[in-house]
Amino acid sequence: MRRLPIYFLIDISESMVGEPIQQVEEGLAAIIQALKSDPYALETVWISIIVFAGQPKTLVPLQEIVTFYPPRFPIGGGTSLSKGLGHLMYELRKNIVKTTYEQKGDWKPIVFLFTDGVPTDDTASAITEWKQNWQKSANMVAISFGDEAYTSLLGQLTYNVLHFKNTNAQSYKEFFRWVSDSIKTSSISVDSNGSGFELAKTDDDTLSKIDLTKPADRKPAYDDNFVVLAAKCQNTKRPYLMKYARNLASNNFGGVDLYTKSYRLTGAFPVDNSYFELADAKIDTKVSSEELVGAPTCPCCGNPYGLAVCSCGNIHCIGEEKESTCPWCGNRGTYGIGSGGFDINRAQG
Repeated sequence: MRRLPIYFLIDISESMVGEPIQQVEEGLAAIIQALKSDPYALETVWISIIVFAGQPKTLVPLQEIVTFYPPRFPIGGGTSLSKGLGHLMYELRKNIVKTTYEQKGDWKPIVFLFTDGVPTDDTASAITEWKQNWQKSANMVAISFGDEAYTSLLGQLTYNVLHFKNTNAQSYKEFFRWVSDSIKTSSISVDSNGSGFELAKTDDDTLSKIDLTKPADRKPAYDDNFVVLAAKCQNTKRPYLMKYARNLASNNFGGVDLYTKSYRLTGAFPVDNSYFELADAKIDTKVSSEELVGAPTCPCCGNPYGLAVCSCGNIHCIGEEKESTCPWCGNRGTYGIGSGGFDINRAQG
């Protein structure tokens, strides 16, 4: 039986922490449940999940959907799209069965790329390799979550670049239903000796195709849609992330609209130690404390202050104790509330 390999290449950078990654977990589970009830998909579809942050990882090796169990997704530091693409191409070379005189190989694989931000590395060589070796022998669909990601770059990988407006839980359900329907129609197509690649119709209110003829957007050094701060719990030593979303406020001065930028707290989330394993080399980027609105409690132990900065430059939580111990460097010291702003190390997002 010829297989239809489906690869999910999923951005698990810090900006995906919280609701986005939870919705992706639930969405993938819904996709598998839907495909297991479809006879065409059961016959042909095999699925693999690859995640990438600063480092890539095969979360689920290519397998038939009847044995597939939806995984939990980790969070990593950075958005190394080049390493994610490189790992994807390695898996494709290793797993795709080619057609020979003796046998028919797999159908052309389909790749769903999910990303919500900006790559934090140089993607030129990986994109060139994809174009040379895989652009004609695999079908890719790139999905930009939320505010449109670095779409001109995604357009170099594929003509199928879509913008998913992840506004609420219902929009996530509709989006993953679209993914399920696209896989189903593709599996029916190959079973009927078709092309094997047919996307379901999109609802422009939730998912729309991006106009790739627009001028290229300029790539910043880091993802500016969010500020994410990496911290450790003083008591449990467990890492956690504080996520702030960009907020632009308009003010009119003398008939001229001026915009001030700040970042509002959306939540604090404990993460596993795999966060460091999947992180890229640390980039020295900072944010002023005056730009941050809101401060959380520690999501690991409940300490009332989740954003205390040690002299080593790292962040941890503190309670009401007179002296606190930094879980990063081991130094003990007293903490107070300072006046004026100061720079804080930010993650790459």
